[in-house]
Amino acid sequence: MSTLSLWARRDPFAEFDALVRNAFGPVATWPARRATGFTPAAEISRDGEDAVVCVELPGVDVTNDVTVEVDRGRLVIRGERRDERTEERDGRSLREVRYGTFQRSFDLPAHVNADAISASYDAGVLSIRVSGAYTGTGARRIEISGGTSPTAVEGGTPAEASEDTAS
Repeated sequence: MSTLSLWARRDPFAEFDALVRNAFGPVATWPARRATGFTPAAEISRDGEDAVVCVELPGVDVTNDVTVEVDRGRLVIRGERRDERTEERDGRSLREVRYGTFQRSFDLPAHVNADAISASYDAGVLSIRVSGAYTGTGARRIEISGGTSPTAVEGGTPAEASEDTAS
């Protein structure tokens, strides 16, 4: 049997994993998490004429690790979350560092610009207020001018009048 086939069957990190498990016990069984990114939960609600976007970012340093901007008609929230944990037992320490980037974006109404947007952070929730987002978005009846009223049509009922004009 060649050396290559022995290497393929043997896990090069098995001995190291066993050493860590023996040295740190349950701490070494922390669940592995994907470090490539995450998608924070978001909620959009209406407050009068304003839209309020709330994004859950517990434990994130929003001052240094989060940006909120308007880019080509979209509200864009970008950032990075870092999570560091250290466990010490019997003079030994195990340190785990995880991080991930995120981005959420939302379409803005055409009449909204960056001056209409403000953001605040409290108790793990980033709140972004888009002032006037709902201004003028409701249905509005448009009055029709010109034309004649049905009572002014000669020759019978309004239905008959429309049939006459169709030919």
